[in-house]
Amino acid sequence: MTSLTPFTGDDPAQRASDADRDRIAAVLGEALATGRLTSAEHADRLDAAYSAVTLGDLVPLIKDLPEVSHSPSSPIAGFITGAENHLVSAVFSKVIRRGRWVAGRRTELRSVFGALIVNLGDAVLPGREVTLELNSFCGKIIVAVPPGARVVDEGSALFSKRSVTGGEPGEGPLIRITGQARFGKIVVYRGQRPTS
Repeated sequence: MTSLTPFTGDDPAQRASDADRDRIAAVLGEALATGRLTSAEHADRLDAAYSAVTLGDLVPLIKDLPEVSHSPSSPIAGFITGAENHLVSAVFSKVIRRGRWVAGRRTELRSVFGALIVNLGDAVLPGREVTLELNSFCGKIIVAVPPGARVVDEGSALFSKRSVTGGEPGEGPLIRITGQARFGKIVVYRGQRPTS
């Protein structure tokens, strides 16, 4: 048995859940980031994944991709292991993350006496909902989200600046912002970078 087939006993006619679709999206995102899929192939398969009704509709979308680890809790298979959590930190330094990279379903961005600048515009997001935990202590974190992203800010600030702004949200991914700014600065924006 491989990650490309359902576990024995699973019915391919069983209806797929949002979590099943997100697991497939994570595999496709990893394949895009590693160059196994072109941008066009990724877009086509991602559309098919989010349109899939059954588990049987999802399996062919990753049939030609390499095997990954299983997760017993997953009805299709554990398609994402490393894509679940991700950490990017800047400690007494400046770190810039941009271009094509794979974000985790839960990504922590941490700045301690440093600057962390992250652009999610070209990043591969592993599903329709991503949580960014932004923690800044005497540092700054600046995050650019994709143009159509929906942003929900659930974080807090203590003696800090915290600004979550941007244009009109579209049909893009939901990006949930958590974490805390302490004696620092957190800016999340969509579109042009704010000047303040």
